[in-house]
Amino acid sequence: MIEDIKKACQVMSEGGVILYPTDTIWGIGCDATNPDAVRKVYEIKQRADSKAMLVLVDSSVKVDFYVDAPPPIVWDLIELADKPLTIIYSNARNLASNLLAEDGSIGIRITNENFSRQLCQRFRKAIVSTSANISGQPSPANFSEVSEEIKSLVDYVVTFRQEDMSSPRPSSIIKIDEAGRIKIIRE
Repeated sequence: MIEDIKKACQVMSEGGVILYPTDTIWGIGCDATNPDAVRKVYEIKQRADSKAMLVLVDSSVKVDFYVDAPPPIVWDLIELADKPLTIIYSNARNLASNLLAEDGSIGIRITNENFSRQLCQRFRKAIVSTSANISGQPSPANFSEVSEEIKSLVDYVVTFRQEDMSSPRPSSIIKIDEAGRIKIIRE
């Protein structure tokens, strides 16, 4: 696992794209602060760059770095979440501009899964996390469901957890506006 994390960090620091296990499904990732790397992810997914992608971080401390004045309610939501939770925040900052939604928002998930948390800790920046599929195709529940096309288009494929055949579910998604009002996007 440690060698996978080192190699993935090296690839991302050089602007590359990785295929990796997350706290939910397998994802395509890159340095969330690098607009060229983000563009590569959109190209791999054959997805319009007007559709924002989310980022993973390893702790709630990082939310303050990537969001200007998050509403206080988010800290309770993060603490009480009993499954992976992506929160869409207004006023994103310190991220590649082509990663943000048209309204300047960003989805951030704090990962508690061992591999992706250690990856985020070692990389020290937010990491893009989008399902490892061509846009419009089914999301792969595990590595065996990732298409050969996706595997051939990324710069590094993590070997850790490739044999895991469990079928984790995507995260819940909520959007919080500046006033702290909550909208459920996906339960």
